[in-house]
Amino acid sequence: MADPAQFERLLSASPFFGRLEPDTRRAIADLCVTCSLTRGETLFLKNDPADAFYAIRRGEIRIMAGTSTGRRMTLNLLGPGDIFGEIALFDGRSRSADAIAAEPAELFVVRRRDMLDLVGRCPDLAMRVIEVLCERLRFVSARLEEAVLMPLPARIARRLLALAEDFGTELHISQDDIADFVGTTRETVNRQLQNWWRQGMLDIHRNRVVVRDPTTLASVALAASP
Repeated sequence: MADPAQFERLLSASPFFGRLEPDTRRAIADLCVTCSLTRGETLFLKNDPADAFYAIRRGEIRIMAGTSTGRRMTLNLLGPGDIFGEIALFDGRSRSADAIAAEPAELFVVRRRDMLDLVGRCPDLAMRVIEVLCERLRFVSARLEEAVLMPLPARIARRLLALAEDFGTELHISQDDIADFVGTTRETVNRQLQNWWRQGMLDIHRNRVVVRDPTTLASVALAASP
C-alpha cells in the first residue's frame, strides 16, 4: 500500500523536489503508488517509454548500460531515499539506461500522465523542472572535465567518496563496477586500491570496499582537481 506521508518525506530531502512549496509536494505524494522488485528483476530497459519516476523506499537499484558486444557497465547505484527517472519523465524521451534491482526493493511510483497534469497546475513545479535541467547540464559538464583533466587516482577517490556519502563507509561494490564508473580496467582499479590498502586508507574484500580514512582519500581527490 502506498504511504504518501513517507513519500513526501523523501521528496522533502530530494534536491529536485525539496525546494517546492509544501502543498505541491503533498500533491505529488498523493499521486504515488508502490511496486516491489525481487533481486535481479528489471524495472525498465533502455529505450522503454518514460512513463513514471521512482523513489526508493528500501533496497538498491543499479543503473546500467550495455554494448552490442554484451559488455555491461554500471552507471550508478541508488539506495533508499534516492529519486530517479524524473528527467525522462518530463522530456518525453525513452529511457537512456537499464534499471535493475541489485537486491529486493520497494519503490514509490508516480505516473507521467498524473505528473504532467500537476505541472500544468503548479507554476513552482514547472520552474523547478527548468532549474534541475540546468543542474544536470552542469553535472555532465563536470563529469566530462573530470574524465579529461583528472588523473585516475583522483577519479577513483571521488567516486568512492560519493558512494560513501550515499551508502556509508562500507560499500558493497565490485572492482569491476568501480572500473566502469571511472572508465578504466579492473586490474588498474585493483592496483590503486591495493596501494591505498597498504596506506591504511581502506580495506578490500570480495565485492566490498570499506573506507577507513575518508579525509586522506578526499585529499587525493582534491589535490588533482582541475
